[in-house]
Amino acid sequence: MSASAGDREPGTPLDNAKEETSGPTCSGENGKHDSAICSGVSEIKSRAVVKYSAAPPPASYALLQEKTDLKLPPANWLRENPQLGSAGTTLLGSSSKSKPFSSFGMAYDFIDCIGDDVDVVSDSENIKKLLKIPYSKSHVSMAVHRVGRTLLLDELDIQELFMRSSQTGDWTWLKDFYQRLIDQKWQRKKKSKEHWYQKAILSKFLYYSINGDGAAEPVSENLNEGEEENGAQEFCSSWPTAFTSTDAEETDSTKQESVSVDSQFALGQVTSVPKEQNLPTLFNEGENSQGLRNDFVRNIMWTFEDIHMLVGSNMPIFGGGRYPAVSLRLRDNNKPINILTGIDYWLDNLMCNVPELVMCFHVNGIVQKYEMIKTEDIPHLEKSTFSTRVVKDIAQNILSFLKSNCTKEGHTYWLFKASGSDIVKLYDLTTLCEEAEEDKCQNPFTLPVAVLLYKVASNLMLKARQNRKHYCTIRTLLLNCVKLLDQERHSQIIASAHYMLSELFQLDEPLEEDGGESLRAGGSEDSYSDEDREDEEEEEDEDLTEDSYDNGSYSNRSNQQDDSKAVAVIRSVGELSVPEKYKYTYQIRPSCAFPVSQDKEERCRHVLSYVLKGLKAVDSSIKKESDLPAADPNTPIPLKYEDRSANGTCAAEKGIALLLERVGPLQADQKHPTRSGMIPGSWQHRMKLQLFLKASKAYYVLSDAGTNLLKYGRALRYIKLSLQCYDAYCSVSGTLHPHVLQFNSQCLSLCGDIQLMLAQNANNRAAYLEEYNYQTKEDQEILHSLHRESSCQAFNMATDLAMDPEYQLIISCKCYEAAYELLVSRALKDHSSDQLAQVLKRLGNIRNEIGVYYMNQAAAMQTEKEVKTSVSIAEQEMWKKSFSFFEKGMKNFEAIGDNTNTALLLCNTGRLMRICAQAHCAIAADQNRGEFSPEEALYYNKAIDYYLRAMKTLASRESHPAVWDSVNWELSTTYFTLATLLQDYAPLSRKAQEQIEREVTEAMMKSLKYCDLQTESARQPLYQYRAATIHHRLASMYHSCFRNQVGDEHLRKQHRSLAELHYSKAVSLFLSLKDAPCELLRTLLERVAFAEFTMAGQSSSTAKLKSLTGAIEIMTETRHAFQLIHKELQEEQAGLSESDTAESAESPEGACGPASGLNLQEVMKLIGVFEPSFSFLLLQVIKLMTTTKRKPSNKDEELLKTYKNVYSKLLRAEKSAPLLSRVELYIELLQQLITQTGSDNTGTLKP
Repeated sequence: MSASAGDREPGTPLDNAKEETSGPTCSGENGKHDSAICSGVSEIKSRAVVKYSAAPPPASYALLQEKTDLKLPPANWLRENPQLGSAGTTLLGSSSKSKPFSSFGMAYDFIDCIGDDVDVVSDSENIKKLLKIPYSKSHVSMAVHRVGRTLLLDELDIQELFMRSSQTGDWTWLKDFYQRLIDQKWQRKKKSKEHWYQKAILSKFLYYSINGDGAAEPVSENLNEGEEENGAQEFCSSWPTAFTSTDAEETDSTKQESVSVDSQFALGQVTSVPKEQNLPTLFNEGENSQGLRNDFVRNIMWTFEDIHMLVGSNMPIFGGGRYPAVSLRLRDNNKPINILTGIDYWLDNLMCNVPELVMCFHVNGIVQKYEMIKTEDIPHLEKSTFSTRVVKDIAQNILSFLKSNCTKEGHTYWLFKASGSDIVKLYDLTTLCEEAEEDKCQNPFTLPVAVLLYKVASNLMLKARQNRKHYCTIRTLLLNCVKLLDQERHSQIIASAHYMLSELFQLDEPLEEDGGESLRAGGSEDSYSDEDREDEEEEEDEDLTEDSYDNGSYSNRSNQQDDSKAVAVIRSVGELSVPEKYKYTYQIRPSCAFPVSQDKEERCRHVLSYVLKGLKAVDSSIKKESDLPAADPNTPIPLKYEDRSANGTCAAEKGIALLLERVGPLQADQKHPTRSGMIPGSWQHRMKLQLFLKASKAYYVLSDAGTNLLKYGRALRYIKLSLQCYDAYCSVSGTLHPHVLQFNSQCLSLCGDIQLMLAQNANNRAAYLEEYNYQTKEDQEILHSLHRESSCQAFNMATDLAMDPEYQLIISCKCYEAAYELLVSRALKDHSSDQLAQVLKRLGNIRNEIGVYYMNQAAAMQTEKEVKTSVSIAEQEMWKKSFSFFEKGMKNFEAIGDNTNTALLLCNTGRLMRICAQAHCAIAADQNRGEFSPEEALYYNKAIDYYLRAMKTLASRESHPAVWDSVNWELSTTYFTLATLLQDYAPLSRKAQEQIEREVTEAMMKSLKYCDLQTESARQPLYQYRAATIHHRLASMYHSCFRNQVGDEHLRKQHRSLAELHYSKAVSLFLSLKDAPCELLRTLLERVAFAEFTMAGQSSSTAKLKSLTGAIEIMTETRHAFQLIHKELQEEQAGLSESDTAESAESPEGACGPASGLNLQEVMKLIGVFEPSFSFLLLQVIKLMTTTKRKPSNKDEELLKTYKNVYSKLLRAEKSAPLLSRVELYIELLQQLITQTGSDNTGTLKP
């Protein structure tokens, strides 16, 4: 019968609380793939879950009539019958022994259970043989393998192995070792005719018992001896020494052994395909027939006390009686049931969950009677009594013994007990093989064990994404798998294992793995061949005697010698019956921590080391270059020529063309072999794709980490390696999937980032060059593997370390452009809108950087020119380039709705317009500039337009305060500069004075409008200074207009009031600044001059006296300015030595000290204006007060006296006195006036 392994369903256990206490309530097989029945047999807890069954629901058995002759075959004999399974048609022709790899077949089918949930996986016959060790004298020879906490047990017919190896010459070391354990003279004992006779009548009995056939008529009696002999020959099991030959192909064994099993092996993509596609079919049908398939009729998850076992059973189960399931047994009435038979029957029923057995007794093949026995009564049968608790102790002791000593995953252990011996020994055949210096692949278990380790790891990889606790287990499994295999023979498994090891280390970008064609090979349905269980009656009789043994007699003479070779020894089988004699203490993986460092570079280095090993495995399986097919003479070889003589942008444009060709998605699948000779679609081809992509991602993460550490030379080297891996991937791959293109876009974006950082950090170029040129041996080897598939030149221009910042900026921009082209291509138009926004943002940023670079170049050209007569062509080219990049950058930011950055680029464009305006300022050789030109006005107005657009884009300060303040400041500055140039270099040749004054006033007021005096910020003092300066300039302009205006008295009064207003505001703002004494002093002196000019036009003495008194009050306000000057001079003096201080005081033209921002030349110039003006005011007021006809009051007399005193001191002041002394004098004199007049310089003028 056959059934698809994919149809198996996990068992669904039933509630068994009542059944364990009230007795066995069991259900027979119902044909479904899941059932769970629990039975409480005396004190033993047993629970069975049928994981899979190839048998139909049990049918009732036919009760044979008394005197039925079982020697006569029924009509349906040896015909295939689903009710009998393997106990039917092949009973005579199958081996009674377990196939050497039966546990592996079950493990492959139930991979979820392996490593964690199950203690033992084995044939039920092996389980029974182990549990009967203390009762039996027969030999035991089993292979034991460990995977996690699971042990796999298989029959190891050592003599059959030697019979096979005598033809191949393998395992000679084990043969010599084995012969030291037993007598030198041994021969295999052949089965007797009695044995085959008993097998034949059992087969006929089972066919007779099939319900529905009735009393089947017997056929011819002449079952000739030749047929029996043929059956005996077929009975001999064959040992597959190499996984390349079957019994029918023995003559071709040598030829077949040279064929690598990898030709039949295909590996799944462990992280990107569904589970059912993940576990590939390893062996073909010829290999499956050797025992690597799960060919049991049923697989059962049997829990015996606390031991969980996955067992395979072929026992036929029938319906009938009080229970729906019974087992049939045929017994010779002349032979009583002994302990071994009783244990055998009891364990079979427990494993298969059968509550009763039906015993048919015969004498010389003639049916005598039937007897029905409950399973729980079997241990109490007469002459077959045994303790179930002892059997439980035996099971627990054996399991503990094996788990404590079979500790190395991947090793083949041999559990051996010679016939007639009470000593059980455990050998590590893998270690013995290594000591014998023989090829490890001669061990027939090596490949199945390695594949099982690989399959378990593959299965755990599916769970690892949700639970990282599996990572350590997976790593251990895969490393042990790789240790077992030879790279030349099993390169595919090794490559895949290393790829999975690299997958364990999570990188920063959890991108989905290549969703391409699965690597899994299509396997046929699992079909189950038939095999009978061992009829041990003949062996039981021999076991209970000590005369002869199948495997020779045990020799004690080499006991001590061979004990040293054994891993562990059970000195007496009687120890197994002692409760808890052996305890399991060894932890196969004692809470091991997965070696994942927090350091990204270390994690990536682990990944790259595994990728390199995987690439080496793949490369070793590909033909050497000498074996590659010759080139087609009719096919031209494309040669790529790169002209490196050109430099700058031109070279970048040429080099980047190759990059743009490579980033495009490929369409046509490859049909021809690759550069190294790989065939597209082969496992090497698919594995290299995975490894190249993994390496590219690892290098990407390393590059990103280097960027974060500001190690830009290292980062550029790693992104170059990443793009070289991607280039090799493109050379091998026929089609680039969207997520691969998306990853390439990320690489190009990062490359653009690095080139930008290198351009901005030109000072460390030598260090970056050293980092860039460093290369590890591992990187060199990976690069060598890449060069087997590609020249890896496509991205060279993008990843070269250039010395020119302009070139680096252009390269950075081209990388972003290539990334953008990828993301908007047809393959990715529906993917990753977030990534597109990021690339557009980077593209806008780099275009802004290039625009700023060209703008600064233009500004530098202006500075270098001594005489500016006209704008050079080079400057104009810089303007055009800068403006073009600014415009493109704005479009990028507008595309993603980034108003803030759009405003910044508009602001930069405004600055560019101001530079253009400055370039049109004509300066003659004498450094005198001409009138304000129309070109200057044009560009300043354009700059204003761009700043206003930036303000409109931001909408309000709340959107981005910093950018808003910056734009606001630049706009105010532009208006102020425009007004200042119009005022200072008035274009009188083109415009009237009045028009210029209106334009200046308008520009000044707009600049004042954008002076934010209320918001507290770092720019607030600057705004205050600018507002004060604007008011001062406007006051000066209106002062000038008032002075020069003739005729229109109304206009003169307006100019006078405006001048007074702006002087008042300017003084108020300068007073609040605390750090502009010169500006304050100048403004006050101009205001005094304005008052003097007003007085000059007055004729009345009273009016003149009033004006003079007001002017003196304004003059007293200069005390605040002189106090600030005095403070700064003292600070300067304290910071200098006495001699330096004296020189500085005697030479007022000298520079101020480092701690002072005072312009001493300006101070001396203002003092030169202050003294005459102060003296003139005092003299005039003294004259008027003296000559007045009105009798002065006492107050006036005191005031006059003060004026005279101050005037006298001012006249007697030493003109050559130190500046500090003169300033102190002024402060003293002004203070006297304030005290006398009662005026306060901070009164009404206080802001």
